[in-house]
Amino acid sequence: MPLSDDGAALRLKDDDDVAVAMRPLDAGHEVRFGGPPLTVSAPIPTGHKFAVKPIARGALIHKYGQVIGRATQGIGAGDHVHVHNVEGTRGRGDLPDPPKAAEA
Repeated sequence: MPLSDDGAALRLKDDDDVAVAMRPLDAGHEVRFGGPPLTVSAPIPTGHKFAVKPIARGALIHKYGQVIGRATQGIGAGDHVHVHNVEGTRGRGDLPDPPKAAEA
């Protein structure tokens, strides 16, 4: 289910690691994608990402089925996912480009 039950967030692929806030979300807001609730742990501005499941340090992060970066620290479910805990992986030159998602 791409849109959360309350329309507050968007997650296009079930295996995405993050969802995007469609409006500002306060800490403590509960988001549901047809299943158990996920509690947002910090304020999330409109258009920003939050983790929908725990992400280990060093893990590739997926949004819309594509790799968007690598976690620079462990990220808990409901945490804000942004430049403070994600490093880019594309076109850096010092890292190989991440594998491309299989086409559906």
